[in-house]
Amino acid sequence: MRRLFTRIPPPLIMLFAIIVVVTIMTYVLPAGLYERVEVNGQYRVVPGSFTEVSPTPVGPFEMFRAFPEGYRLATPVIFICLASALMFSVLERTQTIENAVGRLVYRMGKQRSELLLVLLTFVYGLLGVMVGYENNIATVPIAVVVVLALGGDLILAAGVSLGGMTVAFGLSPINPYTVGIGHEIAGLPLFSGWELRSVLCFGALAITAYYNVRYFRKIRGAPERGIGVGLDTSGLALSQPLDQYRISRRNWWLLSVFLAGLGFVLFGVFRWHFGINEISAVFLIVMVVCAATSGLSAREVTDAGMKSVAEMAPATFIIGMAATVKVIMEQGQIQDTISYGLAEALDGLPTYASAIGMSIGQSGINLLIPSGSGQALATLPVMIPLGRALDLSPQIAILAFQIGDGVTNLFNPSLGGLVAMLGVCRVPFDRWLRFVLPLTGILLVWAWIGLLIAVAVDYQ
Repeated sequence: MRRLFTRIPPPLIMLFAIIVVVTIMTYVLPAGLYERVEVNGQYRVVPGSFTEVSPTPVGPFEMFRAFPEGYRLATPVIFICLASALMFSVLERTQTIENAVGRLVYRMGKQRSELLLVLLTFVYGLLGVMVGYENNIATVPIAVVVVLALGGDLILAAGVSLGGMTVAFGLSPINPYTVGIGHEIAGLPLFSGWELRSVLCFGALAITAYYNVRYFRKIRGAPERGIGVGLDTSGLALSQPLDQYRISRRNWWLLSVFLAGLGFVLFGVFRWHFGINEISAVFLIVMVVCAATSGLSAREVTDAGMKSVAEMAPATFIIGMAATVKVIMEQGQIQDTISYGLAEALDGLPTYASAIGMSIGQSGINLLIPSGSGQALATLPVMIPLGRALDLSPQIAILAFQIGDGVTNLFNPSLGGLVAMLGVCRVPFDRWLRFVLPLTGILLVWAWIGLLIAVAVDYQ
């Protein structure tokens, strides 16, 4: 099995293969469009309005020309990755994070390692629910340093941060990009039915936390059994014994600036509805303040910043490639065709099977349209009326959509934020798959049980 995973190509090759396949699909699938109406500044499809149109297949030259357009669309996500890398470059060069983590682990004691791993998983889950996804990239290095200090590896660090964040964001009872848009389309009270979604989200986080602890127990006594053996931890692992760590006044100041920045981001998200660009601006302000008061020379700040940008560059390159898939689908006019095909495949299935099928179909679409809001606007106006015809309430249709979109984000190579954060953790994609695919299967079973219960009780 391990040999099979080593044959999995890296995300760069996987994404290029997806781009080629989608380009070929523009020749194979009929071009088609739904009518769209503008509602609150967003264009939504009109159910039952699908019509085939003149084909616009994407040729080889047009495929490569779509790359710059994809990178243009992905600019906000790319920049927040670079901004967070610049911010952490100063904290890393001044050893602020290392000193703080070393002191924290020393005070708590390694005997409480499992408890701390559970708490961290839930903390990152809370960030996923409350703040978002790519918005949290700046917090991932903290999990890496803490987990390594506890005796874990980089795979476990990704499981704690990415695992907790992805699961909670995907199954969040108040996800504005999936549940929120779905409720607006269905005309339901915003975030209604939150009780069942909260149970699913909390349960999924508990499963993820147990999975992380179980892996930690496996490698604690035999590190050579870990999936992360041989990965580069230079500059991330603690460099001295725990009892020698002290937090200087300058460290306290820089840490306070960093935490104040995160607090301002949280306040801005809830009070002013901050988006990615506003959060990037906060990260840059924190970086400038920290750099000016760090005691580092201009050369040291510049070197640290350029090193961090260089380490983040591969991930940002992949983010742009992921956005290229969307560009090609739009140019070939097959995005609506795929949504229509899914609806046709589900029509006539038994009620319980159609709910599960809706979720599975959405998982497939998620590989091509990783944006949750993009999927919601493209598919839910079709799936909600179809669900009514299949005796599925709008809440059930939205829940099936949320499960299909959210859980499979754990291994979606076209999800730029996931690939970027794996890059921060220095975890190759094939090793991440070895770790996360069993967890994904368990979580899907858990979520589908909840979906079947929703059908049984006519979840409204």
